[in-house]
Amino acid sequence: MPASSSCFRRCLQVFAVLQWVFSFLGLAQVCLALLIFTLRGQAWILAVLYLVWLYGDRDTPQTGGRRSAWVRNWAIWRHFRDYFPISLVKTAELDPSQNYLFGFHPHGILVIGAFSNFCTEATGFSRIFPGLCPYLLMLPCWFHLPLFRDYIMCSGLVSSTKASAAHLLSRPGGGQVAVLAVGGPLEALEAKPGALSLRIRNQKGFVKLALEHGASLVPVFSFGENEVFQQSPNPPGSWVRTAQEALQRLLGVALPLFRGRLGLLLPFRAPIHTVVGAPIPVQQSPRPSRAEVDALHALYVERLTRLFEEHKERYGVPADRHLVLT
Repeated sequence: MPASSSCFRRCLQVFAVLQWVFSFLGLAQVCLALLIFTLRGQAWILAVLYLVWLYGDRDTPQTGGRRSAWVRNWAIWRHFRDYFPISLVKTAELDPSQNYLFGFHPHGILVIGAFSNFCTEATGFSRIFPGLCPYLLMLPCWFHLPLFRDYIMCSGLVSSTKASAAHLLSRPGGGQVAVLAVGGPLEALEAKPGALSLRIRNQKGFVKLALEHGASLVPVFSFGENEVFQQSPNPPGSWVRTAQEALQRLLGVALPLFRGRLGLLLPFRAPIHTVVGAPIPVQQSPRPSRAEVDALHALYVERLTRLFEEHKERYGVPADRHLVLT
């Protein structure tokens, strides 16, 4: 009985991960096809009413979205967590009367750690950080897709536009957390097992945003994020990387050629430990100078590097390995 129970749990974990990968890569297309099919069928009036409502709701992804505690607490997310497994590590107290901008590193292929920790309650975010409400910033293009955008907002995903982040960070009373994968889509092209490369040297927009709203910056490093998929060789200057970068400029999203177990899209079972660092207090400066931005950016990079160095050996990174900042 224990063996069969264990096998059943592992099957549930595989199902949970596969449905999430499908949601990430294919659900948007299915939702669009469903809407078109409905428009062409006898229930076309329902689709028209939805589109009218959608027009009126167009700004919601930039004004905090529409979270659902029920969706965030689905049991399937706990099976998703246990597949790798994924854990959330707290290193310092965060005052719920403040607003925060979490810088998430590295991006990885599909930001799995960020989703599990900040878009679900599977790892206990609300218990670990009481009084805080996390929102994961996602590329704006995804919120133009009907039905799909309504589903992803339920988990706390919102648009990554400046206006969206500013809305969260300027809310009175505090308790808002905007989570940003600082390296952006291009960093996904570097996501390979063992890779420690971060795109951050020229990523200063998030620092300026924190200064404008006086939001504390919090470095977050997700150990194991790059270990769950293999990626086809795409060294800088190769035709593959050139094509990927061109498509990223055209579409706004990166298209890494990745694979997991058995050469499929099922990730490898590799533990992911997402470590949340100590906050960096930020004095509000509505119109920050370049010198202010550069100084805070340098401090953020220093704290991020320190966070990585202090925890790397505990989570399987050899002592002689260090971050590569580009």
